[in-house]
Amino acid sequence: MADQQTLQKMRQLVDQLNEYNYHYYALDNPQVPDGEYDRLYDELTALEAATGTWLPDSPTRRVGTEPVSAFESHQHLAPLWSLDKVKTEEELINWETRLHRQLGDLANDSLEYMLEYKYDGLTINLTYENGLLVQAATRGNGETGEAILAQVKTIGAVPLSIPYQGTLEVQGEGVMRLSIFEAYNKTAQEPLKNPRNGAAGALRNLNPQVTASRRLDLFCYQVGYCSDREFESHEAMLAFLRENRFPVSPHLRKAAGIEAVAREIRQMEAGIPQLDVLVDGVVVKLNRYDLRQEAGFTMKFPRWAVAFKFEAMEVTTRLEDVVWQVGRTGKLTPAAELTPVEVGGVTVRRATLNNFDDIQRKGLQKDCLVWLRRSNDVIPEIMGVADEPDAACSPIEKPHHCPACGSEVVEKGAHLFCPNTLACKPQLVAGLAHYAGRDAMDIDGFSEKTAALLFDALDLRSIHQLYRLKLEALLPLEGFQQKKAENLMQAIEASKHRSLSRFLYALGIPNVGKRTAGDLADHYGSLERVMAATTEELVALPEIGAIVAESITTFFGEERVREAIDALLQSGVTPESAEESPPHEATAFTGKTVVVTGKLSTFTRQEIKETLAALGARVTDSVSVKTDILLYGEDAGSKLTKAQKLIESGKRSDLLLMDEAAFRRLLSE
Repeated sequence: MADQQTLQKMRQLVDQLNEYNYHYYALDNPQVPDGEYDRLYDELTALEAATGTWLPDSPTRRVGTEPVSAFESHQHLAPLWSLDKVKTEEELINWETRLHRQLGDLANDSLEYMLEYKYDGLTINLTYENGLLVQAATRGNGETGEAILAQVKTIGAVPLSIPYQGTLEVQGEGVMRLSIFEAYNKTAQEPLKNPRNGAAGALRNLNPQVTASRRLDLFCYQVGYCSDREFESHEAMLAFLRENRFPVSPHLRKAAGIEAVAREIRQMEAGIPQLDVLVDGVVVKLNRYDLRQEAGFTMKFPRWAVAFKFEAMEVTTRLEDVVWQVGRTGKLTPAAELTPVEVGGVTVRRATLNNFDDIQRKGLQKDCLVWLRRSNDVIPEIMGVADEPDAACSPIEKPHHCPACGSEVVEKGAHLFCPNTLACKPQLVAGLAHYAGRDAMDIDGFSEKTAALLFDALDLRSIHQLYRLKLEALLPLEGFQQKKAENLMQAIEASKHRSLSRFLYALGIPNVGKRTAGDLADHYGSLERVMAATTEELVALPEIGAIVAESITTFFGEERVREAIDALLQSGVTPESAEESPPHEATAFTGKTVVVTGKLSTFTRQEIKETLAALGARVTDSVSVKTDILLYGEDAGSKLTKAQKLIESGKRSDLLLMDEAAFRRLLSE
C-alpha cells in the first residue's frame, strides 16, 4: 500500500508520462529524449511494484494514447500490443527466466527465438477482405486507431490485393529511408526534422499527395488477425506474409537459447551503420505459437516477446553559434555550430534547427549546454538545453538582413525570407540546380556545385542564360575538360525538348510537386493555358485545393516570372504536351470525377479504374463536393454515407449513386 507522499509522486510521474505520450504518439512531436522517458517510466514501474498500487490512468497499464479527431476512428479486429523492454543482457536473461517459469515443463533448455530490428517509424495495421486492401489504420490506443487508407495506398510496398481471400489484419512499420530523407530535404521548401517525423507526419497528413511525396516504405512483421488460418510458428507466419506479397524485413535471425540471442543482438547492433532505415532496438520473439499461447499476456505486453532497446545516441555538448543559410525559395534556415562531440562513433560539429520559433521554444542560447541526439546517419537533432543557461550564455538574435546578400528579410508565418530573388546567390544557385534536376529538365552533369561555379566564374544569374553558354567559356573552368564540357552542352541542348509537366515542375512553383505539375499538364495541355488559369478554375480540379491554386496564380501573375519564362521560350525551350490519344466517344462518365467503394464482384480495383478511365472518367480515392459519381459494391461503408450526406445537405444534390449492377447494365447498352 502506498503512503500519501508516494501516491503524490506516482501521480506526478503518471501525468508527466501521459503528457509525453500524447506528444509522441498523437502529435508525433517528442518532447524529451528516449532515455529521459525511459528513466521516468522505470521510476514509476518501480514504485508500482514496491507498493502494489497502480493509478487507473498509469501508462504502464495501457497502450499508447487516444487518436486525434482529424481522421475517422477505426476499430482493430485484434489488439496491437505494446512490448516490454530490456536494455542490458542481464535484463534479457531475467526476462527469459520469467518466461521459463511461465512455461513450466513445456520449456526446454534452449527455447527457439526469432529476432528482427525494431524499426523507428509509425505502426500501420492493414485490413484485407476477399483479397483486397479495405482499410489501413494507425495503432492509436491499441484497440482503436485512425483510418489512413488513402495515405497508406501511396506506399508502393503495400499490396493492394493479395492471394489470400479471407479476412486478414497485418501489422507493419511505415518508415522513411535515410537516403530518401536526405534527398527530400535537399529540395524541400520545408526540410524534415528526422525520418521518423517524416514518416509519421506523412501518414497522418490529410493530403495523400504529401504522403506520396515522402516515398515511404513498409516492413510487415505480424499477422494480428486471420479468419481461417493458424500458424505453427513465427517462421510459418512470415512465410505466409511473403507468399501474399507483403514486404518483410530482410534482417531476420533465429537463435536457440538466450546466450545465442545476446550474440545475435550484438551483431545486429554492429550492423546499424550499414542500414538505410532508423532502428532503435531488436525485437525478440518465441518462434513456436503453442508456447506463445501458453505464455500468454500481461495487461499490457505479450510475455513471449521483448524489445531490446539500444542505448540512445544522446550526448551533451556546447552550442557555440547559430548561422543562417538561404535556400532555393529564399527561406532562412538556422544551423547550430557545436563543440565537436562523439556520438555513435561519429564526430558531430553541426545540427539543424527548424526556425527562430524552434530556437525560442527549446530555450537555446549561444554557449549553452544542449542535448544532442543522432540516429544512424541522420543529421543530428538538438532536443533542448541540458542545463539552465548561465551568465556565460547569450541570446540568439533574429536576423534582420539576408546573410548572403544583405537584403532586409521579410517574415511569413514562422519563417524568414530573403526577397532578393534576382541577385541572392544561394537562391539562384539552388534554383538553377532544381531546374536542371533529374525530375525536372534532366540536364545530366549539372549539379548545385556546377551552378555555383558558373555563377562565380561566368556570372550565370538566370536560367535562360544556361542556353547561351558557349563551349569555349566552359573549357578554362576548373574540372571542365573537353569531353565533360561537350557532354554538358549536349545535355543543355537536349533539355530544350522536355514534357510540359517536367517544365512546370522545373519552374519551382511554390506548393507544386511532380504530381500536381503532371495534373496541370494533363488538364490544360499547353503552357499558355496553365499560365492563364484562374484560381476558381484551378480549385475546381479534383486534386488541387485553394492554397495550391493561389500559389499557382500568384506565381504566374508576377511580371518577373513571365519575363523569365518568355526568355526561356526565346532561347528555344519548347515544353511538349503529351500526345493526345484519340478522343473517347462521349459517355455518361466523360469528364466526371468518380469514386469507387465497397466490394465489387466482377472487377478488381485496377480493372474498374482502367474501365472508368477508358470511359473518360477521372477516378479519385475520396468523396468530396467535387465527386460526380459514387460507384459502390457490397459493404460500401463510410464513403457511401458521406456521399448520401452531401446529397441530403444540398451541397451536391446531383451526385449520382450507382451500384455495380447498374454500372454493368450501362456497359452492356
